[in-house]
Amino acid sequence: MGEHLDGNALAGPLSDLFTFDPTTASARCGGCGDISVLARAMVYGEPDTFVVRCANCDDVLMTIVQAPDRFCIELRGMTWLKIPR
Repeated sequence: MGEHLDGNALAGPLSDLFTFDPTTASARCGGCGDISVLARAMVYGEPDTFVVRCANCDDVLMTIVQAPDRFCIELRGMTWLKIPR
């Protein structure tokens, strides 16, 4: 292994990554293994909080909390997220 870079090296790749339509991304549910686009998920929300659940087994895939100065996204219910280019 060569020398490591700090997290600033992610600015370019992550900038490209977060310009996609997230509903077209595929996720694999950590609970049942179902692979579906996020557009198929069940979303429950309040004004600033969204809970995204698997359409197959109802497990939580992700939680999104919006605050005036930031977004908090928890993805623990997915084993991976595939984003089309």
